[in-house]
Amino acid sequence: MERFSRDLVWRRTTAAGVEHMLLDDSRGLHARGTMAAGGDRPYTCRYTVLTDGEWATTTVDVETEGAGWRRRVRLERSGGGWAVTTNEHGMLDTSLPGIELPEALDEAVDVDLGYSPLFNTLPVRRRALLDQPVGTSETYLMAFIVVPELVVAPSEQTYTVLGDGRIRYASGDFTADLEFDPDGYVRHYPGLATRA
Repeated sequence: MERFSRDLVWRRTTAAGVEHMLLDDSRGLHARGTMAAGGDRPYTCRYTVLTDGEWATTTVDVETEGAGWRRRVRLERSGGGWAVTTNEHGMLDTSLPGIELPEALDEAVDVDLGYSPLFNTLPVRRRALLDQPVGTSETYLMAFIVVPELVVAPSEQTYTVLGDGRIRYASGDFTADLEFDPDGYVRHYPGLATRA
């Protein structure tokens, strides 16, 4: 049986939903979480994420499910690139889960799961950003997983240290000033979620 040393809960701030995550971060991260989202298309999202001891992502397994459909995607680092496997049952929309050209993710070290504040922790812990001087800014290519469709795409994201446990996250035209606890887990993500 898996053993987890702590858990965290976020509640969504602009839509009905919650995320509960169990974790052990004694040697990298091993986490298992569940998101439940309401709205026009309710769904449940279950995920597992593993990193190595340096917090580089090694495996992410995600399953989403709603009325009449279920999808799954697994990303696993393999020989310098990512192996991506998928399956689906029922009809969600016309997009297929996964990515047509996984080599587009080769430069990605981190994975970002849509709507989950946990995944912002991965580059923050891996690069020890909370310990860096104010103004430090780093840009990463992420393997971004769209939820609930589980389409995977490369995503360029920038993290800028603001001080006092705050980091500005930017991707495309979107920015948000995230608040982290001393362990590097998101406390508040404006427009998305806050710790319960």
